[in-house]
Amino acid sequence: MTMFSATIPRMASMIERRLLVTYSLDPDTALGLLPAGLAPQIVAGRAVAGVCLIRLGAMRPVWFTPAVGHRSVNAAHRIAVHWNGPDGSRTGVYIPRRHTGSRLARVVGGRLIPGVHTPARVRFRDTAGGLDVTVKASDVDVRVTARSSDDTAFRSRLFADLDEASDFFRKDAVGWSPTRAGGLEGLTLSTNAWRVHPAHVTALHSSFFEALPAGTARFDHALLMRDVPARWTRAAEPAPTDARPAMLDR
Repeated sequence: MTMFSATIPRMASMIERRLLVTYSLDPDTALGLLPAGLAPQIVAGRAVAGVCLIRLGAMRPVWFTPAVGHRSVNAAHRIAVHWNGPDGSRTGVYIPRRHTGSRLARVVGGRLIPGVHTPARVRFRDTAGGLDVTVKASDVDVRVTARSSDDTAFRSRLFADLDEASDFFRKDAVGWSPTRAGGLEGLTLSTNAWRVHPAHVTALHSSFFEALPAGTARFDHALLMRDVPARWTRAAEPAPTDARPAMLDR
């Protein structure tokens, strides 16, 4: 790791698989999960939360060739948020917990690149037209089985159609997560090849959401991404201040 400077400004990767499992969440419950400076985005009267299950290939500094990249499997619980930025209201996600099966990701996360990761056993298994994913860690247990479905089969209580859901998640490119010192650090995802497809979930368990008060978290839908090139950069803007904005109704 001595080849790297104190931080790596830009990383490149291939999102081989990304399953975004979305829950609608009671707004007050969501607010209680957020640090000062962040408030939930509200859609159809509910906060938007979920778990991002992702397999990354060819993860490397942008100046390296893909052949020397690293592969990792990761999970991130997230809540759609907004905050008061230097130029007005900004939107993104808050990630209270990141988990990974990669030792390298745990070493560099929160040091060379933003994002502290907790160790977990993460398994991605491709099935006929879908995915079977499990995450087991000391503080979380996730199991999801899903298969690809036709775009016209998209169903959600939060979004009117697939395009509306896709646009909502694409705009929230900045993810804030706790630092090792207790502050917030941001990581920005960018791609010129964004595309999502509906996924039909046939089995789902998330200890994170099931531990919340009964009825406050409801599964809404899932989206699947395959083979999308992406870049990751440290957020250019300062972390949100302690002043909490009002909830943002989309």
